[in-house]
Amino acid sequence: MGPPGFRFDGPGDAPLTVALAHGAGAPMDSPFMETVAEGLAARGIRVARFEFPYMAKRRADARRRPPDREPVLRQAWQAAIASLSPGAPERLVIGGKSLGGRMASLVADEAGAGGLVCLGYPFHPPGRPERTRTEHLASLRTPTLILQGSRDPFGGPDDVAGYRLSPAVRVHWLADGDHGFKPRKASGRTEADNIADAVAALAGFVQDLG
Repeated sequence: MGPPGFRFDGPGDAPLTVALAHGAGAPMDSPFMETVAEGLAARGIRVARFEFPYMAKRRADARRRPPDREPVLRQAWQAAIASLSPGAPERLVIGGKSLGGRMASLVADEAGAGGLVCLGYPFHPPGRPERTRTEHLASLRTPTLILQGSRDPFGGPDDVAGYRLSPAVRVHWLADGDHGFKPRKASGRTEADNIADAVAALAGFVQDLG
């Protein structure tokens, strides 16, 4: 598979690049992904976004498809890493929204990425807390930041407290946020507040790595 097509934001001479893949249902230019990329770029961080093959096909013909199988998604990440930073994967922070971040977490150690960021990690399917997707997180060596809404049906604080997570993994909770970080009106917070919080935490994480 050839290298993915990228969308870039931020300065080309930044010391580190944040490579982001999308979630299962929305493309790389969804409002969520746009806001995160623009927020990081405004802080002087280079961002590269790309799409998995199934989403790229959807863009071409407007037909909805389920995500590709895991080997294809992992291969897409490997191709992205090789294309963005040939010979220097440590200059990349890889990750993304939900599915995109989970797939990045599966290749991060092997690829030698400098960091990993997950924007809403799907620790388990909603309503199925016994079906965890956490085994590899116990031994992860790559410095990792998971940005998680405190009401995320894919894994909230009570769930995460029971998981074995590597010392390399840090979880930053977004107040009253759902899987897309959106809080309830009664919380007194807005979706924009939580995304801004996530961007600030992500930017700090990247700057500490650099």
